[in-house]
Amino acid sequence: MFLAIKEIKHEKLRYGLIIGMIVLISYLIFILTSLALGLANSNTAAIKTWQAESIVLNKDANISLGQSLITKQQAKNIDLTKDQAYVGQSSVVAKSKGQDQISATYLGIDKNQYLYQDLKLTSGHKPTKSHQVVADEKFQQSGYKLGDQVSLNSISKKYTIVGFTKNAKLNVAPILYGRIIDWQAIKGMGPNLVASAVVSKTESTKISDANLKNYPIQSFIDKLPGYSAQNSTFTFMIAFLMIISLIVIAIFLYILTIQKIPNYAVLRAQGVPAKTLINTTISQSVILVLSGLIIGTLLTFLTAIVIPTSVPMSFNIPLLSLVAVGLLITSVLGALVPIKTILNVDPVDVIGG
Repeated sequence: MFLAIKEIKHEKLRYGLIIGMIVLISYLIFILTSLALGLANSNTAAIKTWQAESIVLNKDANISLGQSLITKQQAKNIDLTKDQAYVGQSSVVAKSKGQDQISATYLGIDKNQYLYQDLKLTSGHKPTKSHQVVADEKFQQSGYKLGDQVSLNSISKKYTIVGFTKNAKLNVAPILYGRIIDWQAIKGMGPNLVASAVVSKTESTKISDANLKNYPIQSFIDKLPGYSAQNSTFTFMIAFLMIISLIVIAIFLYILTIQKIPNYAVLRAQGVPAKTLINTTISQSVILVLSGLIIGTLLTFLTAIVIPTSVPMSFNIPLLSLVAVGLLITSVLGALVPIKTILNVDPVDVIGG
């Protein structure tokens, strides 16, 4: 360790550049990981607040909430308890005078069921009558206020924003929570429709209709449009970055080792064992990567402070710590590459040559 620190202090520019490279790699990986988490959370934020373990959909809906419909006749074959709740989904475009149009998801819920009762607000109150909605904070960030009148699609009757809530996004689109009777009007298919689905806090809901099917909530999440593809893309990107960082660190350490062969030859001639030189190389690698990770973490922390709320980013400390440990392990693996060169250093050949 002493030799490693001594050499880093002596060659400040050379090792500073390597630390700078590690800072950029770690910062890029941290930001990409946070973006992946942010986008994933934007797809499933609302579902997590439901605390649902399963969902009942029309079996022909391809596990899609937007394509599923439960009729009044089918609803008679569903045994609802306090742990189950109807939800009606419809895509809408919300607009209000002087405000930007927002593509949103309208979710109709029943005031006597747990989704309505568990809905947590940041301001205002829950819908108590028809044509009232609770909006995701995205609306508030876009300039909408309590009491604003919004038009949904081409419906003439306007809806009043009576409350705001956090983490109400489904497939990235902000949610408007309202009465399920209003969902029936928005859907335009009359009172024969009861809901789009039944969400449950339990692993299954008792149903006796062949046209309905119970799915684990994770199966439903995996089927969200683009969700699995997006997660796979980011996972491969981060994995490739880790592999690239391993290769880059190994190449830099190998070049440094080759440049220091005369120094190692002198040290070997003075009786310094190869084990000490190997430990020095590994220690240098760990010090360089740790320094880069610390600076990269600070940059990520500053980014979290200044990043606009419109950018979906989520900073998961345990996961980012795992990524940091992964980078540290790759650096140690990279440091093992030049070890053979150190072991084969012959003082007579190097000094004599």
